[in-house]
Amino acid sequence: MPGLVQTDPYARALFRVSNPQAIPEEIEDKVSARLSRQALLRAEPPPELSIILDETVLRRVVGGPAVMREQLATLLPLVDGPATVIQVMPFSHGAHALLGGSLTLMTLEKGAVIAYEESIDTGNLWEDPIEATARRRAYDRMRAHALSPTDSAALIRSTMEALPHEHHTRT
Repeated sequence: MPGLVQTDPYARALFRVSNPQAIPEEIEDKVSARLSRQALLRAEPPPELSIILDETVLRRVVGGPAVMREQLATLLPLVDGPATVIQVMPFSHGAHALLGGSLTLMTLEKGAVIAYEESIDTGNLWEDPIEATARRRAYDRMRAHALSPTDSAALIRSTMEALPHEHHTRT
């Protein structure tokens, strides 16, 4: 789940599982830093944001069913918003060029494209036009095979509905 669209509980759960020995203040600092970057989406005018999520991101429960349900619900208004599009790459497509991590493409005011690839333990910034263009082509191919925004929203909703509800019983 890209940090720009993570909820507070989802981010907290990710940071806890990635470093179970972290002290609470360390986790809170990381959560605050991640959530502060989301202010970019509230800028006027907002930047255009296009995200393709691998279906795995929807199905892997992070933080428990309630946290995951809230995270998925947060995605729905962004699926086909005025400046946002979220699509899902379905399992049925199989492998794709961006399985190894995440890719961020940034188009600067003068049209130059910069690519940032991130995996579990490394990140690479590609400013070279040839390298950035190769990554943009991989993204474009992925987008061509991803579900439409309408179908993506339906899959997000059905995944939310399939999450178990916690039942509280009195003894």
